Amino acid sequence: MNGVNTPLDAWVEGYLNYLGDVRRLARFSVRDYRCALRRYSVFMEAHRPGVPVWKSTLEDCLAWLNQSRDSGYGESGLAKELSHIRGFLEYSFRSGRCNRNVLDGFSLNDQCKSRVPAVLTIDEAQRMVKVLGRENAEVRRCRVIVLILYGCGLRTNELCQLDVGDVQIERQELFVRKGKGERQRYVPVPGAVWVELLAYLTERGGKTGPLFRTHAKKRRLKGLDVGLIVKEAARRAGIEWLVTPKTLRHSFGTHLMDRGVDVGVISMLMGHRGPAETGVYLHAMPGRKERAVDRLPVKEVLS
Repeated sequence: MNGVNTPLDAWVEGYLNYLGDVRRLARFSVRDYRCALRRYSVFMEAHRPGVPVWKSTLEDCLAWLNQSRDSGYGESGLAKELSHIRGFLEYSFRSGRCNRNVLDGFSLNDQCKSRVPAVLTIDEAQRMVKVLGRENAEVRRCRVIVLILYGCGLRTNELCQLDVGDVQIERQELFVRKGKGERQRYVPVPGAVWVELLAYLTERGGKTGPLFRTHAKKRRLKGLDVGLIVKEAARRAGIEWLVTPKTLRHSFGTHLMDRGVDVGVISMLMGHRGPAETGVYLHAMPGRKERAVDRLPVKEVLS
């Protein structure tokens, strides 16, 4: 039951198939559901042997939460897993497998503190780009990768899945075919980044295949590869805290918002489900909301 590839209970597997085949959730989303349900199933086997997960009581769920906290799991991660379990129990209830969804109305989201995303300063972003010069093809490729992560705000997997054909020459855009939740979008490329991307394309040669490949084996770049590129650039730039590809994405959203770009526009550029998801970047800029209110012409109204 603990093995990653070990099938779960047939009813649970049926639910996961439903998520992928009927609800059309992305493969990575279904994987998240599988991990949450596997972990909870393992707990139930040890906690109440012989009781299927869809017959859980609220007390079982609370015991699982307490055990998870004791094991070091964070509140935000637990809230996400709890949501996945609640969805499964709702599915089981509506299918007649249990009398009710014991997690209906129960959520940790209200108890979780919003985590302020780590972002680069403008100086740190400049240093990361400067340490990636143009001395050879491998370094130039790494430079373009960092520039696109910061200049276009792509997720790591979105960057990895880009093909040469996704570079829209006529429109100066990137076509993100495999966004989160299967949402596709066009992302405009800043002029300075566009010049370097075109130079990279010319040097790379070929009209098809992955836009970014490993230098040695010429296979499509993976998330781990991108993470190592960003980590090494940050180290060389003298940044002593952990910088990841997501840090560059967070910096993209935060720096745009800091320059007054509308939240709705940033939301579309980043492929968010809506502006509410983008609002987290306000927390990275203390005083911004207060400064916005100060721009309201209250004195004129009162005069």
